[in-house]
Amino acid sequence: MESSIVSRHSKLIGARYYNSENDFDHKDIPSPRDTEGHGTHTASTIAGAELPGTSFLGLAEGVARGGVPNARIAVYKVCWESGCGLADILKGFDDAIADGVDVISVSLGSSFPSDYFDDPIAIGSFHAMKHGILTSCSAGNSGPEPVTVSNFAPWTMTVAASTIDRKFVANLALGNGQILTVRISINTFDLNGTSYPLIWGGDAVNYTYGSTTDYTQYCEEDAMNLDMLAGKIVLCDGLQDGLFITQANGIGIVIFDSTIVNPAYAFSYPVPATLINPEDSKKNPVATILVGETWKDAMAPMVVSFSSRGPNPISPDILKPDISAPGVDILAGWSPLAPPSISYKDTRSLYYNVISGTSMACPHASASAAYVKAGHPDWSPAAIKSAIMTTAHVMDPTRHNDLEFSYGSGHINPAAALDPGLIFDASETDYINFLCKQGYNTTTLQLVTGDNSTCANISPGRAWDLNYPSFSLYVEDGQQIMGTFTRTVTNVGPPNSTYTATLYLPLIISVDVEPSVLTFSAVGETKTFTVKVTGPAITQQPIMSGTITWNDGSHSVRTPLVVYNYFPGAPYTDSEVSNSVLENKPKLQGSFKENRSGFIRLSVHLEAETAEEIPASIWWHQARYYSSGNNNLSLLLESEILPSEARIDIFTIHFQNLIMAHDSRVREVPDSGEISLRHLDGYGEKSSKIVMELGMSTTLSCRVIFVMKLRGLERSEEMGILTRSVQTFS
Repeated sequence: MESSIVSRHSKLIGARYYNSENDFDHKDIPSPRDTEGHGTHTASTIAGAELPGTSFLGLAEGVARGGVPNARIAVYKVCWESGCGLADILKGFDDAIADGVDVISVSLGSSFPSDYFDDPIAIGSFHAMKHGILTSCSAGNSGPEPVTVSNFAPWTMTVAASTIDRKFVANLALGNGQILTVRISINTFDLNGTSYPLIWGGDAVNYTYGSTTDYTQYCEEDAMNLDMLAGKIVLCDGLQDGLFITQANGIGIVIFDSTIVNPAYAFSYPVPATLINPEDSKKNPVATILVGETWKDAMAPMVVSFSSRGPNPISPDILKPDISAPGVDILAGWSPLAPPSISYKDTRSLYYNVISGTSMACPHASASAAYVKAGHPDWSPAAIKSAIMTTAHVMDPTRHNDLEFSYGSGHINPAAALDPGLIFDASETDYINFLCKQGYNTTTLQLVTGDNSTCANISPGRAWDLNYPSFSLYVEDGQQIMGTFTRTVTNVGPPNSTYTATLYLPLIISVDVEPSVLTFSAVGETKTFTVKVTGPAITQQPIMSGTITWNDGSHSVRTPLVVYNYFPGAPYTDSEVSNSVLENKPKLQGSFKENRSGFIRLSVHLEAETAEEIPASIWWHQARYYSSGNNNLSLLLESEILPSEARIDIFTIHFQNLIMAHDSRVREVPDSGEISLRHLDGYGEKSSKIVMELGMSTTLSCRVIFVMKLRGLERSEEMGILTRSVQTFS
């Protein structure tokens, strides 16, 4: 199904929606209208009109406006409760191109890395690039694990999420007058300073249903004696929306989740709520939750933990992400049809909301691209991206262990991007040469390009000559650091200018730039230089980085250079794994928004083909099951570190009537034999039997703690193998 609406209003000039499978959930509206809030938030971030007196229920009050408030918006709705259809995404791109848009902003992506020509966003953005349109994409919310970045095609701009100089706190006032300055949280409810008794969830045991303190401490509704909550603030060891507490005549919730350490982003709740340190959880039996406050964050910008990291999983010669932009606690427009907190049962209706995610970062970068496009309408997508990357604010490497794998070239600086001095331009031909060197043949290439492009006389090899505004050199273990890059810059500054190269590098790396001085006599003149990188043999070397900066006295054209050990294609070296993922994932899994929607990936690394062959040493460290009534089964899982060499391709797990708590739920794709795990910060359930097939891969070991509530778990013992990581995409 496809439909469109053309508006006569000056802001929203068109809206289309696509659902080729005609698969609508009861919450979906078959129209371009936003029922989830995500599209309204991202669109208003890009081009919302200026509006004074805007706030989220009194927080962050001020003048709100989009990055380019005079721009117009065309909406292409391709995502629904069940996910985002691949054909729908491609059709949305086709229509946007035909409609003549200037920038495409895409806050969604796949949870697994795909071949470029199996990825509808990569394909659609390639066609957009051919028509002079830059596609700006979310990097994904799978951080801080490495090799998780999404939307990594070199013709797109991949955007990481960083903090802003504002944060929200909701302090807790104890009965003895002490004020606990709590961790980041949003509370819009005013208790008028009234103190209420505190009760620990572990003390509100529902003995009738066979519960114990070990289970009620997590504040699972069915496990608790709700009568004991009336008139009290409840302390919970674990993230909950708390709605059932007020429905039981309780006052609010105080969360001391030991798995949430120094969060950089805030959640909003449908009840009075705050988040405290575990050691503060039992300081006084009486307290009140204070209304949220807005504080200055002097440490910003920093890339937030959930933002996906590089290196590029498919083409490690291309540094990804490209740039970082504000993506934490962003105030923007909201659909009044969507709940404004982490609970889908929240009935409040608002026009603004504060949320976090790389979905929120992407439209900031998209607005920057539109701003540069307005100033330079004849610039190519690569030129616009180059201007944004080479003029970015420098991020503090001492506060980012993964350096450019977290922030790319740095934090966006739109004003400087309008006058970059030099640009690294690239055309369709350059990207075709890149694809040929990546191993594509002429037949495959022409399926996507739609023309007579050919890979004749181009041999597979490294991507060092793609004219990219950054340098990425991966080295296999035990090999010497050695690579030569070729770049061409175009003068877009004063006609008569001379640029000198300045190097800032780790001592272990030697770099020779030839020539090191570039002299221009005209606007549009091009100059080519080479960068030769050498160094000793390295093994197990994480990312180390430096910069090459061209300076003419008024312009600084800064390009990062990274060197690191990597096995080509790792952790996605098994083509059968990739193919299996493609076969089992006919829909992209959602939008990149951290605190309400998105999807979860569960990966595992095992040397086994069946559950019976799994070594006991890599089963879960803890697996505690308990009954809490109504045939419910709750499960707390805590993983041990898994061996990095372990691997399994496909594993099938059967659930019946499954509910995931702790901000997640399962969505079934009917009749497809697979499900999507969607992060909703509340509860959800499906009543029918579902089968989940997980594409597995080799890579990292990790430690994960999360809570799930399961109804009718069929093969609960097999839950022990489910993890390398839990990754939210939003």
